[in-house]
Amino acid sequence: MGLFKRLFGEKERITHRLEEPVQSKWQEVAPYIPADKSEQQLVSLIGTGIAAGDNPTSHFVVKRLLKRNPEVQLVAVIATSLATGDQPESVFRVTSIKEEKLGGSHDVAQV
Repeated sequence: MGLFKRLFGEKERITHRLEEPVQSKWQEVAPYIPADKSEQQLVSLIGTGIAAGDNPTSHFVVKRLLKRNPEVQLVAVIATSLATGDQPESVFRVTSIKEEKLGGSHDVAQV
């Protein structure tokens, strides 16, 4: 009977609460960054023109304009190139890229 009790009986639940949250030494790199002022006017004009379509009386307000982070693009290309190795037909999806926080008061990204 002790065997069945150990196998199918109630399990002890052990819960521990941490006093303070553990700080990770890794931080996620933003996949998109704000676009430059020089690019915003052209991109806004093209985007609203496409969105308006055949309705010239429509009105659009562009609140925020983001572009792909070139650092993320470079790291993703390098990582997937290394991962494919001898199988060029393989496909990968990069879901996140993280950088290590350096000690001190400044965090520096290194590629």
